[in-house]
Amino acid sequence: SAYDRAKLMSAEYDNTELAAEADEKIRTFQADAAREAGVFHHLITLPTYHTAALSTHELAQGYFGDQGMLAYVAGVQRKEIRGGIACVKHQAMAGSDIGDDHKEIFAGENALKAGDDAKNTMNQFSAH
Repeated sequence: SAYDRAKLMSAEYDNTELAAEADEKIRTFQADAAREAGVFHHLITLPTYHTAALSTHELAQGYFGDQGMLAYVAGVQRKEIRGGIACVKHQAMAGSDIGDDHKEIFAGENALKAGDDAKNTMNQFSAH
């Protein structure tokens, strides 16, 4: 073969006929496997594992490098927001707004005030 097998994933092969053929085979891999072997959903853990590892690696390089927190905001958060990805609102999904709502209720005008003797917990049930 005219190709060095040990370097097939290097960028120097990206624009070759071999790369184009390989890319087409991998692009249709899932549909081919479903059609030819009856595989419904194949190897989902492979891309998700490697995607998570790569994104964590890239984030860590910037986060602990000269970008600091900007590595997260520019590389992750903005993409989530602009892509409409729901996990960007994970605090609300976890119920953080419940605590905020309770804080408003407990601090509002109708809340019992310990500083007001007539409304504090000890006196609110006493006979008048």
